[in-house]
Amino acid sequence: MEWQRFDWLLEKALEEDAVTADATTRALVPPERRARARLVAREAGVLAGLPLARRMVARMEGAVRFEAELHDGNVVGPGTLVARLDGPAGPILSVERAMLNLLQQLSGVATLAGRYVERVVGTKAQVYDTRKTLPGWRELAKYAVRCGGACNHRLNLAEAVLIKDNHLALMRDGGVREAVRRAREAHPALTVEIEVETFEQLEEALAAGPDVILLDNMTPQQVREAARMARQAADPPPELEASGGIDLENVRDYAEAGADRISVGALTHSAPALDLSLEIAPE
Repeated sequence: MEWQRFDWLLEKALEEDAVTADATTRALVPPERRARARLVAREAGVLAGLPLARRMVARMEGAVRFEAELHDGNVVGPGTLVARLDGPAGPILSVERAMLNLLQQLSGVATLAGRYVERVVGTKAQVYDTRKTLPGWRELAKYAVRCGGACNHRLNLAEAVLIKDNHLALMRDGGVREAVRRAREAHPALTVEIEVETFEQLEEALAAGPDVILLDNMTPQQVREAARMARQAADPPPELEASGGIDLENVRDYAEAGADRISVGALTHSAPALDLSLEIAPE
């Protein structure tokens, strides 16, 4: 990752929190006071965002030092020491919340991704994210997904073709097969994926020969039947992606039913923050 590309986000976070005008710290902490701090995990999870945290701390006045004890992708438990900070006490106090917000959110995404990946171990299925991300946050969220061991779906609309029901509804003529043909002709170098909701659409899609078929809101039993149909239709068959209504309780069912990909929007839009804490003491 080219971490400097996200300096704008760090600047925005620090500006938003008015770290250079911290009223409480200015009133109570002498400028010459120095401190040491320990960044500690309060619960089990997967880390993500430490290089960004280091860059954020480096932007504070007074040369605060940030020394990571672990790396992104490492698994932590309650009480695990993640990093140490030392330097002027004021800047450490002022940057605390902005730094923790960043680390907790990204580590939360990595942790949830890791939990889904754990549930499908031993199957051929891979867990994928989606484009359900906050503006400006997508590339970082998808990085965190990878830290958790899951895979990235397309980063943006230009990276791959994904034909959905609304595209088909707005075509002037033709159906599933014609949509796949046009997509192949227009973008021969891109992956072509098409969404289906019924077995009739699935049959059309299999005849059209896309790279991936997205099985929208199908049950594990329906995914199992779709996998059987795909094997009979082509050798090798297109990859099958299950999506919609999938959670930690049923993701294993979809994997065992034969899905090659399982896409989960919750990885990036509903991951709970990982509980991390900064423990500060005077030198």
